[in-house]
Amino acid sequence: MSPRLHRLSNGLAIALQPMSGVETMAVGLYSNVGARSEPARYSGLAHMVEHMVFKGAGERNARMIAEAAENCGGQLNAWTARDHTVFQARMLSEYWDLGLELVADLVRNPTLDSDELEREKSVVLSELGESYDTPDDIIHDHLQSVAFKDQALGRPVLGDEKTINAIDRNALSQWVGQYYQPEGFVLAAAGKVDEDAFLKMAEDRFGDWEKGQSIEVEKAHFTSGCHIDRRESDQTHIALGYQGFSYQDIRSHALALFASILGGGMSSRLFQTLREQEGLVYSVYSWSQSWLETGIFGIYCAADKKDADKALALIRKIVVDSVGSMSEEELQRAKAQARAGLLMNLEGVAARCDHLGRQIQIHNRIVHPSEIVGWIDAVTLDDIRHVGQQAISQGEALASVGDGLTLS
Repeated sequence: MSPRLHRLSNGLAIALQPMSGVETMAVGLYSNVGARSEPARYSGLAHMVEHMVFKGAGERNARMIAEAAENCGGQLNAWTARDHTVFQARMLSEYWDLGLELVADLVRNPTLDSDELEREKSVVLSELGESYDTPDDIIHDHLQSVAFKDQALGRPVLGDEKTINAIDRNALSQWVGQYYQPEGFVLAAAGKVDEDAFLKMAEDRFGDWEKGQSIEVEKAHFTSGCHIDRRESDQTHIALGYQGFSYQDIRSHALALFASILGGGMSSRLFQTLREQEGLVYSVYSWSQSWLETGIFGIYCAADKKDADKALALIRKIVVDSVGSMSEEELQRAKAQARAGLLMNLEGVAARCDHLGRQIQIHNRIVHPSEIVGWIDAVTLDDIRHVGQQAISQGEALASVGDGLTLS
């Protein structure tokens, strides 16, 4: 069945995707604000709110929220990104109404208890410490801070110890009051779901949600530079970043394919050269990511510290050489990987729910997977060469964790 888009009078978008052959459903609320909307003094606030709503919402405390979902085999999940936040429930279809009730309470009726906040700060600080102690995790924050230096988009989602400790209940309440408004959310559901019943309950739960004020996002631009996190380690982790494109820019699809050819799998140029031929690394990959007005094309590897300089030099050479030398065979393989990755992923109810929520946030409409496949198929070798050249011509952001690089 085709997905359907509805809107309540207060601006809340509701997207439904009934799916045959499944006995489960997923429902989620997708906010169009994330870490990049935070004031610098409260970096980590969006993520803290995401944690705190599970500590009490509506008539339920933290344990009651968890038990309500798990007593019927359901799962609750949430995550915070730089430009969005998600609250999702996955349930057996017979409990769809409980799933909707739970996510509605999390967003609309969080208690934001001060004592719970102080306890949760310790949890988030532990999460922060774990991230810092995981080089292949923290290096992405380092790269982001260089690629978007002194900008909201460059700050870490988790924040830091000082900003986390600065968060109080008033900051939480102001965030929810300012940003948790109907026109900034998408309510999405996929799986075995009755459209009429779902829409009726959605109207009951969200119809009285009052509109808020329009939200402005600080525009970001790519910067080049270097961040070396020197620490004693056998491995040196390296990440390179280049200018990317907005998710509303059709060139973002060509750049994603360029990244795939470079480091999207075992047949990619980076993997074949750095691992298979030279034996310099165990892990190497590339990616592209887009936001409202900009993006990033990145490369990551981890090498023995004695090989770090050689690995970095070889990556740079491969990037430059690849701009004008990618073949039609490589392009077709990258397209096949992109199509398969998209369509295989969308076979699950949670992933289909995510697709609905994010596509409406990005494009303000439901984008059918076949349309995305069409964008992928339309990319030519000339497009690949053009976006590759554009990316590397805007400078380079470099981040490293370890003591292998000899850069000063």
